[in-house]
Order: sequence, then structure tokens, then C-alpha cells
Amino acid sequence: MNAWKPSIELVERCLAAGICEYVVCAGARNAALIEALARAEAAGIIKLWRHFEERSAGFFALGRIMETGLPCAVVTTSGTAAAELLPAMIEAFYQARPLVAITADRPASFRGTGAPQSIDQPGIFGPHAFSGEPADWQGNIPLHLNPEFEEEFEPGSDDFKHVKPGPFTPTKDRLDVAGLARWLREDLYKGIVVMVGGLEPDDREDVFHFCRDFGAPVVVEATSGLREALQGLAIHHADRVLKSHPPGKILRIGEVPSGRFWRDLEDLTDVSVWSICRNGLPGLARDSKVTRGPLNRVIPALGDVEPAEDALDLLVGASSRAAAVEELLECYPDSEPALVRSLSHYASISAGLFLGNSLPIREWNLFAQWTRPVPSVRANRGANGIDGQVSTWLGWSAEVSDTWALIGDLTALYDLAAPFVLNQINTEGRVLAVINNSGGKIFERLPRLQSMSPRAAECMTNPHTADLSGLAALWDMKHIRIARPDDLDDFEPGNKPTLLEITPDAAQTAHFWTAYERLVK
Repeated sequence: MNAWKPSIELVERCLAAGICEYVVCAGARNAALIEALARAEAAGIIKLWRHFEERSAGFFALGRIMETGLPCAVVTTSGTAAAELLPAMIEAFYQARPLVAITADRPASFRGTGAPQSIDQPGIFGPHAFSGEPADWQGNIPLHLNPEFEEEFEPGSDDFKHVKPGPFTPTKDRLDVAGLARWLREDLYKGIVVMVGGLEPDDREDVFHFCRDFGAPVVVEATSGLREALQGLAIHHADRVLKSHPPGKILRIGEVPSGRFWRDLEDLTDVSVWSICRNGLPGLARDSKVTRGPLNRVIPALGDVEPAEDALDLLVGASSRAAAVEELLECYPDSEPALVRSLSHYASISAGLFLGNSLPIREWNLFAQWTRPVPSVRANRGANGIDGQVSTWLGWSAEVSDTWALIGDLTALYDLAAPFVLNQINTEGRVLAVINNSGGKIFERLPRLQSMSPRAAECMTNPHTADLSGLAALWDMKHIRIARPDDLDDFEPGNKPTLLEITPDAAQTAHFWTAYERLVK
């Protein structure tokens, strides 16, 4: 059967559902579909990107959705190419974003035969995607389309010149905030803390006014875009403060926080927790409440809330702790936290910042500058993995100048294919800052690592001797190595993307963390 007409019909169904952006990974099986999409792009009704590596393509598409709020589809050939999209589909599911996987398949008769590039593709993403027609898709989780094509096709004369894409109309959740409003009013004498995770740009103003009017202490992530704006209410170094003085109630707004205290809440069952988030998932395995919905609908629906009882005793000592941390940063200027502080002065004036999981987020939250607001900050906090970070950043900021990413070395090595798209996107002022501390140093700070054998600890931290100048050369990026703050003095982003390889002093970093742990106990 000629694959041309089925390809045209599939594109038309996708366009009717408002799917107007596509990342294509070519193969013989999806050639007819790619030809159809190329004609739709020529008609000016879709945007087309190309990639050769499906995993990176999936995360690039996720980044596009972060930026536009609209669906983006990844088009693959059959076989393991389809399976490469699983990580991005999982991340999109937990972020409640409309990522679409269009996985061209061989006819059903090939399944279970062992024929080349024939696997069991239907339902391959399990509960992480809706498998059905685009017209029946609610748009708040990923969509999987698995068309079966013969390899041969004869293109027709179809050109899409008279096709008009439909609107993307995700289903809106019915809001019921009565229980949440009662919970906010009850037992405030026990103390309440607001934890603000990652927010969508449209949510930030409502959340800012709510936190300011409510007046409770906050733990605010950089990915909220409100870290600097809410610093007057912020509990600095909150993990230790809240562990020793847990409040009676926690209101989480936005994505799951990156700090340790959120995980500690699994065992602090006396602390009542209520979450407001896009995906409707509580983020905890123990009993807690959750309200699903866009925050710019939920927060206004609460109406006026009474100011919280005076619980600002949690903020006592914040200024003295902050001053002591400043002294530590000055004492160990070549340590990893101090280099993050120095870097933050440059990155904070960019058009956007992407933070990789998990140590860069935590170190930015703790040690980045506080004087200049950084409202446009993103991260992949759905499943909290390190894969696809560079690709997501490139997708999110594809059409924007002067954007930065701060990630770890293993994260960079995990996503080596990501810069393939650099010649398709805006590279002006683009900076990829990689903390090369020779392995997964976040694991060195786990208490359990101290009781593990040297070989087991080596397996946990994955030490390496990679020189990232080779990565920069591979993708024609400018490479600058930063070992001390002075190395940044003459740095200016240019038209060519720059890879900043941050190489902290290991001894200074160890001394800093030892002193810091004593300080915040």
C-alpha cells in the first residue's frame, strides 16, 4: 500500500489538533511522513526541525513546549528509534506537557517475527502517553501515534496550501479549591511554610502576590523565577533550618522542590502537606493533599487569604548565616560554590538560564547572587533525571539570544549529541557552563557513601578525566576553562556559542563544604 495518502491524512489530523511544530529523525520507514511535513512547512503552516538522535530530539521538543506552551511532535522511524523517546516522554508526563511521539511502524504482520526494525511499538510508552486519535487527546499528557507504513511510497501533488491548523485546546480541570481554602485557614498557629518550586511564566505574578500577602516564610527555588523577589520572606539554607524546626504545615506551589527537606517530609508525617501543581501528583509517597490545575487559575480562585500567624521566627539568624556564608565564599574563592557565585553575576543578566539536575540547582539556590532578579529560569524537574538537559535547554531557547545553561560534567557527557542543532537555532550570546569536577560529586555528600567500600564509592561517583575542550571542538564552540574567578574578567559571550568549563579546586571545595556543614547545623 502506498504510504503517501496515510501520511497526508495523519498530518492533517495532527494539524486539526493544533500540532504545528515537529522534530524529524529520518529513516526509510517515515520517509513519506517527512515529505508530507516538508510540504506543510513550505506552505508556512508548521515549523520543522531535524535531528539524527531520537533521545536528544525528544528533549529538544520538550524544550520547545516549555517555550511555546504548545505541542511539539517527534517523528521517528521504526524499531529501537521509537524506544529512544521513552525518557523524554516520561519527563513530559511528569511535567504535564503535550509532547507528541509519532513512531512510524512496519505493518502489524511483522510484529513478533524478528524481521529487521520490527518491535512491538503499540503502547511502548505505557501509562506515560495517551494512545489514540489527536482529536480525542486531552493535551495534558503526552500523545503517542504509531502509524503503520509500507516502506515504498509515491508522492502525490498535495501541498497543504489551503489547510488551516486548528487550535490547541487542552482540557481544563474543574477547580475545587474549597478544601484547600479551609486548610489554609485552619491551625495556622502550628506554623506554615510555603515551598515554591518551578513555575510557568504566566503563574509567577499570581504566586508572588499570594506569597507576599500571605506573609508566611518561604523556601523559593530559582526555577520559580521569584527567588530574588521573595528573598525578604525566604528561609536561607532551609534544609537544615526546617529539619531541626519543622513547621506544622507545608504548602507546596509548583514543581517538586530540589532541596533535601522535601524528601525528609516522607518521614515527618506530623507535618500536613498540600500541593498545588500542574500534574496533580503530590510528590510524596505518604499521605498528603494535592490540587491540580494551572496556578494562574488556582491561586486567584482562592480569593483573599488571611495573613499567616507570625512564624517568622524561622527567619531569625538568617542575616548572620548569610554573612557567614559570604565569608566562606571569600575564604575559598576557587571552590565550586564560590565559582557558582561568580558565574551567577554573569548568567543573571542573560535572557534565560537553564539549570541541570541536581547539584547545579541546589548550588544556585544556595550561593547565586541575590541582588539582580533572574525571572527566566528553567529545569527538568518532572522525573529529576540528568538525561536530555542540554537538548531541553537548546529547544527552550532556540529562538532567543543570550541564554545560559549551568550543568554538571556527567550531564554534559550524557547528552553529547545535543549540539547537533546549533546550526538551526539562535547562537548569539549562547553559553553552556559545565562544572567539571571529575564525576558525580553530589553523591560524595551522601551520608551512606561514607560506609561504602572504595570500589562501591567509585561506582557511585564515576570519576573521570574528560577534557571538555574536545566536546567544544566537535560542535565548533568556543572553549574557555574557568578555574578561578579572575578567569571570568575578560569573558564576553559572542556570536559563536561558548562552552565554559568550570574546574573547581577540589581541596577548597572540600574545605568549604566542611565549614558550611558546621555553620548551618
